Amino acid sequence: MINIYLTFFFFLILLCAMLVIVSRNPVQSVFFLIVIFLMTTVIFILLGAEFLAIAVLIIYVGAISILFLFVVMLLNLRILELYSSFYHHIPIGGFIGLFFFFVIFFYEFVYFWFFAV
Repeated sequence: MINIYLTFFFFLILLCAMLVIVSRNPVQSVFFLIVIFLMTTVIFILLGAEFLAIAVLIIYVGAISILFLFVVMLLNLRILELYSSFYHHIPIGGFIGLFFFFVIFFYEFVYFWFFAV
């Protein structure tokens, strides 16, 4: 039963990671990064590593991501300048994303269900 929860949170992390990359607003990207750190904390709690969960929560969510948020807000980035060459990298990024998706799919559904003891 815990494998279903872990798989769900892993896919949520992958979805939020894609939203960090695709999001046009840098502040929203930092918020999605905070959600990734929170989901990592949940995964550590499900695995029974409470100390690591609290360490990730305090260090990454409480300090580093808030620092990223303040830096992004203070820089006042121009969004149009950032995305002038964004569409040139979509094919290779899609290929790498599909490769990682198939690796995770193979491990989770093929290896785990057929070869696990």
